[in-house]
This record gives sequence, structure tokens and C-alpha cells, in this order.
Amino acid sequence: MIPIESCPPPDFSAAFRRQLETLFRWRRDVRRFRTEPLSPGLLDRLVELAALAPSVGNSQPWRFVKVDEPARRAAVRDNFARCNADALAAYAGDRARLYASLKLAGLERAPTHLAIFADTGTGHGHGLGRQTMPETLAYSVVGAVHTLWLAARAHGVGMGWVSILDADEVRATLEVPDEWRLVAYLCLGYPEEDHRDPELERHGWQARLDARRFIVQR
Repeated sequence: MIPIESCPPPDFSAAFRRQLETLFRWRRDVRRFRTEPLSPGLLDRLVELAALAPSVGNSQPWRFVKVDEPARRAAVRDNFARCNADALAAYAGDRARLYASLKLAGLERAPTHLAIFADTGTGHGHGLGRQTMPETLAYSVVGAVHTLWLAARAHGVGMGWVSILDADEVRATLEVPDEWRLVAYLCLGYPEEDHRDPELERHGWQARLDARRFIVQR
């Protein structure tokens, strides 16, 4: 048995809670990046913080792949271009014109590309908590992505989540094990501009909804 060490919890002040809310509100999906690289060691630090996220059965299924090779990056950009063209074809009229005007990825200028996978074959955690809901492995990775997002913002780094991709093609491009499932392809870098409001809201795609409408009582 591992000895239990107890310690008092930290006292989070009202001022800290206000700052934390500010961090939540300033967490943006960034698509416009400066090309300068991240400060040395910063990506490693952000990944360390992301790995503090909870995971089902303490399985820690996240796998981080830093994509540096120009040929692999070009393949991901081509993947996005094809998928984005297919997505545009699903819209019509004003909605199609608006979609075509949106900037939906920062793949060209972002200095750091990071693919995050869920290792569905991991033995860590010994299957605890996921025998009835195996999808919780992927949910755990999503928690790590969100933790990374907040940590990046707190360090002045912008992050964009690129979802308009063929996930199987990304897996092949990056030559990862068959058991790895793509959860997120991320662009990271220092933002070219800062906005508190979401870009999709700013450009008229959809306004943010009142959270209270999603509360259901039973």
C-alpha cells in the first residue's frame, strides 16, 4: 500500500476565483498566429500541466505527437483543405457564403502543431471505470486538451483545435500505432490578435447561448 499523506487544501481567495473566471472567458479558439516559436521549454511545461487532468481509472491515455516535419504538416494542410471543401458543399446560400469567409484553422502560420491521441489499447488503469463506458478514455483526453488550453492562455499562448480533418488520414500521416485514436489536432503559438468574444460569434455564425437553457430538471 502507498502511504497516505494528508495536507490542508489551498485557500483559493475571491480574487483568485475572479482571475480564474477571467481565464475561462479569455480562453479562445485562436486561428491567427504570429510565426515566432514558443519560448524554449514552454511546450513541455504545458504538456506537463495538461497531464494533471483527471482520467478514467487513472489510465492517463493521452499521447502527444509534436508534428514538425514539413511533409507531414503539408499533408495535414491538404487533408484540411479537402475536408473543408466537402463541409462547404453541405451549406447553401448565405450560410455557405458566410462559411467560406471564415478562417477555420491556423495551420499555415502556427509555429507548433500538436496531435493528441487516446491510446485505446493502454493497460494503465487496468480497465477500471471503462468496461461499461470505454469512450471515457477519449473523454479523459478531452479533459487534458481543455487543461492544456487554459494553461496555454495563462502563459500568453493561443491554441486552436482543428476538427475539419479525416482522423484516419491523420493517423496514417503521423504513423502512430493502430490503437491510437485521434482526439485533437492543435495549433499553438502567440496570437496575432486578442479578442474576448469567440471568432464565430464576432463574424455572425452563432452567438453564445445562455447556459441556463441547458439545465434540465428531473
